[in-house]
Amino acid sequence: MRILLVNVPHPSIGSRIPDDHLPPLGLLSIGGPLIDDGHDVRLLDADRDNLPTSRIVTEAEAWWPDAVLLGHSGSTSGHPVVAEVSRAMHAAMPHALIVYGGVYPTYHWREVLEAEPHVAAIVRGEGEETARRLMRALEEGAPLDAIRGIAYRKNGLILATPSVPVIRDLDAYRVGWELIDHSRYSYWGGMRAVVVQFSRGCPHLCNYCGQRGFWTRWRHRDPVRFAKELARLHREHGVELINFADENPTSSRKAWKAFLEALIEEDVNLLLVGSTRAGDIVRDADILHLYKKAGCIRFLLGMESTDDAKLTLIKKGATSADDREAIRLMRQHGIVSLATWVVGFEEETDRDHWRGMRQLLAYDPDQIQMLYVTPHRWTPFFRLAADRVVIQEDRRRWDYKHQVLATRHMPPWRILLWVKLTEAVLQARPKALYRTYLHPDAQVRWAMRWYSRIGRRVWPYEIIRFLLEPLVRNGRSVRQFWGAPQDEEEEAMKVPGLRRIRGSTHQPLANTDSRTTGP
Repeated sequence: MRILLVNVPHPSIGSRIPDDHLPPLGLLSIGGPLIDDGHDVRLLDADRDNLPTSRIVTEAEAWWPDAVLLGHSGSTSGHPVVAEVSRAMHAAMPHALIVYGGVYPTYHWREVLEAEPHVAAIVRGEGEETARRLMRALEEGAPLDAIRGIAYRKNGLILATPSVPVIRDLDAYRVGWELIDHSRYSYWGGMRAVVVQFSRGCPHLCNYCGQRGFWTRWRHRDPVRFAKELARLHREHGVELINFADENPTSSRKAWKAFLEALIEEDVNLLLVGSTRAGDIVRDADILHLYKKAGCIRFLLGMESTDDAKLTLIKKGATSADDREAIRLMRQHGIVSLATWVVGFEEETDRDHWRGMRQLLAYDPDQIQMLYVTPHRWTPFFRLAADRVVIQEDRRRWDYKHQVLATRHMPPWRILLWVKLTEAVLQARPKALYRTYLHPDAQVRWAMRWYSRIGRRVWPYEIIRFLLEPLVRNGRSVRQFWGAPQDEEEEAMKVPGLRRIRGSTHQPLANTDSRTTGP
């Protein structure tokens, strides 16, 4: 089959503000196995060039694929764009089967198939094996009932087959790196870069996380094979920077240490950036020199708050003491700390923001990323937020960088003011300026300067967007806006049995024989 992978343009700040763009790892991970199965696969990265829908359709028509597979890493906020592009694709190429995957459609498969009759099937959960089997069945005209991990239509019903088991051997499927031109992707201020995953999942129980349940359980690649793959990307494609998409790549000290040692043995000049937990940094205090020697230059620490009561509320499983110590240890070893900080909890007051800013100053992180609490239906946190009022009904803005919920004691403008003040104070204080312009480690200076340049563009952008996009007054509750909680289905690859809802006038997929082109 001729299969087109489409990475739609995403409206988020991370996609539109920086000059750098990273390749779409999720689609490349699907592409590798499909190529190995003999399909003719291409990638249309519309996000990279911010293509309008009309241009996307024109480029797709020029190739005339049998199937179009869509997805985006920013799944919830990307869905409205996927819906628009897929409708236009179907109108222009009614023969092409539209397949949709990602976190959002995995949980919202009912709503998607009800609202988007042109979508032939949804891949739920990990897609490498499911996509292979689905494409093979569509190519052969075989029934879809036996394919686990999909949702589709049949005889007026919308069905979801039993979930596919997690992929235990992550090395069994390769990333289709040949689908991209590496020279077109960069990060960190123009450095040739890729996104990778050493592991999938997270063993911790943060109740707001929209990713933990999607992967179901934590697993990791073979450390030595993974290191060799990164070294090959450097030697053959000139890759300079590796961005880890893992929620928690350091969960296993043994596996992570083996990877660091293997990468050091490869003797390649790579920089590594990613996310981890403060507790893992504290645990690994005696091997942080290996982190640095392997190329680790920055880790994002999901701190969320310095308030232990709030950390308990969201089941973070961390302590403020660990957060503070992790930042100190990272600085000692020349690794930049990026601390995330979440605001927008229902009972927050000016006093909470003031105390939080003072505590952040005491923690002294190198960089700060301010986020807004954003509930997802399939997370336990959704029930805690179900009765809160929605003030942002544009789902493209549900990306953690826009206020979406009302708080009890503060208007949105004052929360924004505190966020901007906190960012300015943290990034413009003397210690931060010293690290940006005078730090003895050139890599640290570069990391600080690059982040500061991005911040100077994002800071006014967020204010202008806030002023130009009026928020909803007296809006619906979260439950009314999104529907009933789905936390019983949070672990996407553990949902048993065949689920169905009755459709109305939708054409069943089994009777869709308008595929006028062959494989």
